[in-house]
Amino acid sequence: MKVEQIYTGCLAQGTYYIESNGEVAVIDPLREVTPYIEKATKNGAKIKYILETHFHADFVSGHITLSQKTGAPIVFGPNANPQFEAHIAKDNEEFKLGNVVIRAIHTPGHTMESTTYLLLDEDGKEYAIFTGDTLFLGDVGRPDLAQKTNELTSEELARYLYDSLRNKIMILPDDVIVYPAHGAGSACGKNMMKETVDLLGNQKKVNYALRSDMTKEEFVNEVTDGLEAPPGYFPLNVRLNKEGYKPVQNVLDEGLKALSANDFEVIANETNAIMLDVRKPEDFAKGHIPNSVFIGLDGSFAPWVGEMIVDIQHPILLVVPQGREQEAITRLSRVGFDNTLGYLDGGFESWKKEGKEMDTVISIPAESLEIAYHENANAIFDVRKQTEYLSEHIKKAHNTPLAEINDHLAEFPKEELFYVHCAGGYRSMIAASILKSRGYHNLIDIQKGYKAISKTSIPKTDYVCPSTI
Repeated sequence: MKVEQIYTGCLAQGTYYIESNGEVAVIDPLREVTPYIEKATKNGAKIKYILETHFHADFVSGHITLSQKTGAPIVFGPNANPQFEAHIAKDNEEFKLGNVVIRAIHTPGHTMESTTYLLLDEDGKEYAIFTGDTLFLGDVGRPDLAQKTNELTSEELARYLYDSLRNKIMILPDDVIVYPAHGAGSACGKNMMKETVDLLGNQKKVNYALRSDMTKEEFVNEVTDGLEAPPGYFPLNVRLNKEGYKPVQNVLDEGLKALSANDFEVIANETNAIMLDVRKPEDFAKGHIPNSVFIGLDGSFAPWVGEMIVDIQHPILLVVPQGREQEAITRLSRVGFDNTLGYLDGGFESWKKEGKEMDTVISIPAESLEIAYHENANAIFDVRKQTEYLSEHIKKAHNTPLAEINDHLAEFPKEELFYVHCAGGYRSMIAASILKSRGYHNLIDIQKGYKAISKTSIPKTDYVCPSTI
């Protein structure tokens, strides 16, 4: 028996490849499925099952394409209602895979179709659970994402989740391995650990939601407390996972079009496409196409694209480092952004060579902010999450989380200089690009963000209770 976790850091997502005696099950595959097929072929094995833990909201799964290419059935748990052929498993239904067995355990709560897959080894012993978004390491799945489609409140879903955890998962042996669908950085939970694999016994000790003396009402209150608004693209990804989507190769064929600077400019004007610059923050600061939006590939690219671009159907034109065009389009497709019209041939250098209009972002080191702080402390804007801000922040700095920046434009000064920072410099450059596209050119970005600021003598405020601010 072979169990492999294939972890994608950008999405903080885990796919699982299970192989036994020439047969393979793939759990929650990414949209680009060729690696799974190649792995099975190399091992002389055949993909027998494609198991989905639930209808994912944060990424487009590869279940449909993988089934079309291999003939393997797609398996969902009870209550699933996909608009394509799939096997809807009964609670505790078993699937033989080579010399092992996988049991579908219905664990509603995150969504009503959520299912945990229990792997029984060659001796019939409980070996591992693949928990999807039901149980994370250090956390559990948020119960507010499915309420619109199920007509249930988040509190009602949390009650289902409480029962699922205690009656279906916590009764399993402590030495069972826990393989979740996500880790730290995913918007599907709020308190996930950095680790991506653990034993169930340890989770019973360290996971706040698995306390043995926890009442159902305590669970509901704690699990629903402090949930931030989910990204706007989540319901659209659920729809794609339920209804279907085009193969990722089609997306690549349409998006991998090299455009001259002139053609790029014409298409941008004719289609109102978003010009998405995916280079490094410092490169964007030195020069970029006016009104382009920065979201760098070398960061949490796909989730921030989904957060900041509301409509997954909106046309996109890419400014991308040479050689990374396919990577950018593939990673966009993972969160359902399939309408890439092409990329700037030769990268931003070709735009410069044509002598076309450019813009820049003033970016200064944290040490230079010390002088500005004493002159005008009220001109500093912190675009980190509220939880980060509350843990420690510059005194008098405003908190305008990046995800909500479009709702707070009126708070930024129209004419006076102001300063923008995040934790490390990635999100603040996204914020700067959006603000400049909205006509705010009187801003200065702080390089390396709060990590650098914390080392200066700028006055700071430690943890502040939300009720006091």
